[in-house]
Amino acid sequence: MSPQQFPLSIEFFPPKTPEGVEKLRAVRQQLYALKPEFCSVTYGAGGSTQEGTFAAVKEILAEGRDAASHISCIGATQATMRENLAALKAMGVKRLVTLRGDLPSGYGAGGEFHYASDLVAFIRAEMGDHFHIEVAAYPEVHPQARSPEADLQAFVAKVKAGADSAITQYFYNADAYFRFVEDADALGVTVPIVPGIMPITSSTQLMRFSDACGAEIPRWVRLRLQAYGDDTASIKAFGLDVVTALCEQLRAGGAPALHFYSMNQSAATLEITQRLGLI
Repeated sequence: MSPQQFPLSIEFFPPKTPEGVEKLRAVRQQLYALKPEFCSVTYGAGGSTQEGTFAAVKEILAEGRDAASHISCIGATQATMRENLAALKAMGVKRLVTLRGDLPSGYGAGGEFHYASDLVAFIRAEMGDHFHIEVAAYPEVHPQARSPEADLQAFVAKVKAGADSAITQYFYNADAYFRFVEDADALGVTVPIVPGIMPITSSTQLMRFSDACGAEIPRWVRLRLQAYGDDTASIKAFGLDVVTALCEQLRAGGAPALHFYSMNQSAATLEITQRLGLI
């Protein structure tokens, strides 16, 4: 496969302001130069961004691109899920990123679906093969998992329930990814497991995200970022080197594609893909 044909996908989040909506339109146009296989749009806890998610998905489809809507268990009933699936199908969506989701603070019950595997099974039962279903994978173990083994079994359950492929939480240690793929393979998982890539553009933002989601920042990376202090130019330059090297390792080791968490920005993703010879 030539570098130009290497599959990529890009994630966005639904903007909260009219200015954010305008900015994201411009960012998407820049990132379409990468010819992404699809663009996904995240979904807030308890469906809190549903309107924004669906609006962004609709725009991406109107721009002639494949759009994947995130969809989560939190607060969902079978009735509301049926409505959402029908709305997404009518919109022309053919791909879903199906997640358990995180309970927002102060949120009591989690709805009728307890695990992502329940939701995957429900979508398959209701919609047959209409949707390509993506699920999440955690090479460094989900922060709420009882053990690495339990986490792996939960992943296998999602695949057996009908998932077509998986996208990982971001990570900076390629060995964690390769080990996870190997372990899943040993349990009979044959679907593609695509690494999620988080460009490093801000030290404080990265620390905050990583502490919240359980993604590990290697000690040497953390110390280098801390040493740069407020020197944003050095942080960005270092981040580009680290993430480009990670992507090179992943491609060389057989990763089937790369999924970029764009954070609604285009510069870092464009620079990394350019360095990889994908643009």
